Amino acid sequence: MSKKYNPLSVLFLGGVGEIGKNLTAIKYGEEILIVDCGSTFPSPDTPGVDLIIPDFSYLKEHKDNIVGLVITHGHEDHIGSIPYLLQEIPNIPIYGSDLAIALINHKLVEKKVNTAKLNVVKAEDKVKLGSFTVEFVQVAHSIIGAFALAITTPHGIIFHTGDFKIDYTPIGNSKPVDISTFAKIGNRGVLLMLGESTNVEKPGTTISEKHVGKTLDKIFMANPDKRIIISTFASNVNRVQQIIKIAEKSGRKVAFSGRSMINICEMALDMGLIKMDRENLVEVEHIKDYPREKTCIISTGSQGEPMSALTRMANGMDKVVVQDGDLIILSSSAIPGNEKAIYTIINNLYKRGAKVMYGSLEELHVSGHACREELKMMLSLIRPKFFIPVHGEYRHLKQHAKLAQDLGIPESHIEIAEIGDEIEIKTKKLQRLEPVQAGAMYVDGFGKISHDQIKERRQLSNEGVIVCVCRVNKTTKMLSDNIQIEARGIELREEDIAEVKMYIMKAFSSMDLEKPFNEKEFEKSAAKKVANRMAKLTTQKPVVIPIVIEDNSDFYE
Repeated sequence: MSKKYNPLSVLFLGGVGEIGKNLTAIKYGEEILIVDCGSTFPSPDTPGVDLIIPDFSYLKEHKDNIVGLVITHGHEDHIGSIPYLLQEIPNIPIYGSDLAIALINHKLVEKKVNTAKLNVVKAEDKVKLGSFTVEFVQVAHSIIGAFALAITTPHGIIFHTGDFKIDYTPIGNSKPVDISTFAKIGNRGVLLMLGESTNVEKPGTTISEKHVGKTLDKIFMANPDKRIIISTFASNVNRVQQIIKIAEKSGRKVAFSGRSMINICEMALDMGLIKMDRENLVEVEHIKDYPREKTCIISTGSQGEPMSALTRMANGMDKVVVQDGDLIILSSSAIPGNEKAIYTIINNLYKRGAKVMYGSLEELHVSGHACREELKMMLSLIRPKFFIPVHGEYRHLKQHAKLAQDLGIPESHIEIAEIGDEIEIKTKKLQRLEPVQAGAMYVDGFGKISHDQIKERRQLSNEGVIVCVCRVNKTTKMLSDNIQIEARGIELREEDIAEVKMYIMKAFSSMDLEKPFNEKEFEKSAAKKVANRMAKLTTQKPVVIPIVIEDNSDFYE
C-alpha cells in the first residue's frame, strides 16, 4: 500500500509587507509548526493602542494540530505576542535559546500565564516535533542566542534565516559565524528558503558590533566632565556590556533606567551574559548621590516610545533630571515610522541644555541585519530550489526577490507573500492557495480591542463627537423638542445645531410607532442621519452619540 501523500505549505500570518509581528506557520498534512510570534509598535493612526499583534484566528481554528512553536530569537517582533497566543491556545511547547526563553518566561509571569511549556535549546540541537525535525543554527544578530532554522519535512528542508548578519569578529557571548554550517545545509539540498529582507537596500556588508564600542570609548574619553546617558535597545545585551565595560574603565557608576532595561539587564547579570563589578551598579534613584561626571545611565527610549525613560527625561517627568552639561547618546537607528517621535525627544533634550549625539551625527549603532552582499552570500550557500523573502516591507521583499533571481533562482520559483497567504510547495512550483483569515489585533490596557473600536477612535480623533440627549415618553411615544446638543472637536453654529435636532426628529418620525419603542433602533438611525448631514454641512463626519432619557411627563402639558 502506498503511503498517503500530505501537502506541504507555508502560511504567513505576520511579518511580510511589514517590519514586525512575525508569525509563520509551516503545515504538513494537518500538522502545524509555528515559527516566531511577535508584536509591533502602535502607530499614530492606532490611538490608545499599546501593542499590535497578529490575528490568531487560523491557529485557534486548528489548535489541535499545532505541534510546537520555535523561536529564532528574543526580540519583541518575534516573541512579543506569545502571552496572547497562550491565552487563546495553552500548552504549546516552545523552543528557543536560553535568553529568548528567559525573556518569554518574564512576559508570561507579567501576564499571569502559567500554561507554557518552555524548552531551552542551543546551537546544533535538533528537536523532533511531529513530522518536522528542527535544527537550530547559530547566527549573529543584535541579540544573544539568535538562530536560523533548518526544518526537515517529509518533502525536503525549509531553511528560515531568522534575523542575521555575517559577523566574523563578534563580541561578548556571541560566536563568529560558521559559514561551513550553512554550506553543509545547502549541500543537503534545500527545498525552500525564507530569507529576511530588512537591509536589502543597503549595499556592502554590516559593520561589526566592535565598531560601536570603539566609537563609544572615544566619546567617553573626550567627555570626562559630563554625565553620560546612553539610550539603546534593552535586548542588545552585548551593546550594554560594552557600555558597562567602558563606563567602569572611566571610573563611572552605572545605573539602568526604564523597566525593560532594568528587567533584561538583571536577568542577563544573573545568567552571566553581562559581567560587571556589582559595586559599580547603582539604583537610578541614587545616582544623584554621586558626582555627575562619574556616572553613566543606560536607558530605554531610543525609539521615542511614549512612556519610556528617555521620553520622560526629555519631558521633565522622570526621576533623572536632565541638565546643562549632560551628554545624551542615542545608540540605535530609527525603526521606520518612529522618526518623528525620536526627533521630538532630541529637540526636547536640547531645550533642557543637554548635548545629544545620534545616528546622523556619529557612528553610534550598527545593524543586526544583513546587508546586500551578506544576503547574496546566504543565498549562494543555501542554494534553495524555491525562495520566499520575508521580514520586510513590500519594497524590501521585491528587491530581495530580484536579488535571488539575479543569483540564478528562476522567477517562477520565487513568490512574494502577503499576510494571509498560504503557499503550497509542490514538486515543480509554488502554488498560492485560498488566503486564510489573518491581519492585526490591537491591545490596550484593558485587553484586545476590535478594528471597529480603532476606527471609532480614529474618527473621534479626526472628526470630533456630537452627543445628543433626547427625552422620550415611551408610553405616549413622543419625543420632546428639548434636545440637548454637546459637541467636542467640531464647531457647530446655531444653524448646524438646528439641523442636528431636525434630523433627530426625522429619525424618530421614521420609526414604526405601532410597535413598542425600540431605543437601539432609534439611536442607530439618528446617529446615521446626523453624521451624514454633518458631513455635507461641515465636511467632517463626527461620531454621533444619541442618548435616550426616559421621561414620562407630558411634554405639551
